[in-house]
Amino acid sequence: MILEKYNASGNDFLITHRFRRDDFSEVAKIVCNRQTGIGADGLIVLIPHPNLDFEWLFYNSDGSTAEMCGNGSRATAHYAYSNGLAGSEMKFLTGAGVIECKVEGDIVTTDLTPPKILRDDIHEFGKSWWLVNTGVPHLVSIVEDISNFSIEEARELRYRYDANVNIAKVEDGKLYVRTYERGVEAETLACGTGMAGSFLVALKKGLISREAETFPKSGEKLYLAEKGNTLIFRGSV
Repeated sequence: MILEKYNASGNDFLITHRFRRDDFSEVAKIVCNRQTGIGADGLIVLIPHPNLDFEWLFYNSDGSTAEMCGNGSRATAHYAYSNGLAGSEMKFLTGAGVIECKVEGDIVTTDLTPPKILRDDIHEFGKSWWLVNTGVPHLVSIVEDISNFSIEEARELRYRYDANVNIAKVEDGKLYVRTYERGVEAETLACGTGMAGSFLVALKKGLISREAETFPKSGEKLYLAEKGNTLIFRGSV
């Protein structure tokens, strides 16, 4: 198996393509292990699809599967284009549905599946939280200071709500986000769907414009925007 390693805004992925569906969960645990393997946040396997450019199988580093990964989608699009599996504009199937990507050099734009607001009335650890789905579920709390992100509290919320956990702040029209990710079971340097979920909540609360620069823990800038009934995000890989 030939693997290519990609970095998208601080998330790193191992990507390959195969000609048939299989279970790669054990492979993911081996190759994604940062001590004994190559090391990555996830393994992405592209397989043929009869009507779309391809389908992906996404595995977290612990071998579990995920319906969607925002930064993973951008890395995947770049891989597919670079390896002749798709043109610069493509559609492919994820567990969350069909998404569209456009590759322009090292810049990739993803149109996410339409987001859903599941709850806006959660109160935990002295904070107000929204539960949204931007392909996968995310808890989001908009706060004034994100420097104190309790991993213990985030882990407890992750299991209580079976969701990724984000705290975000808006400052000078820009959005700053920190994320604890399911499957990785730790804070990651970036999470595309987490940034999208945080952008959605900030937008609905009237705290941010319809297009905004967004920064994860890695500090790499992405652009989030509202587009019809969905969200798009753009950044380098």
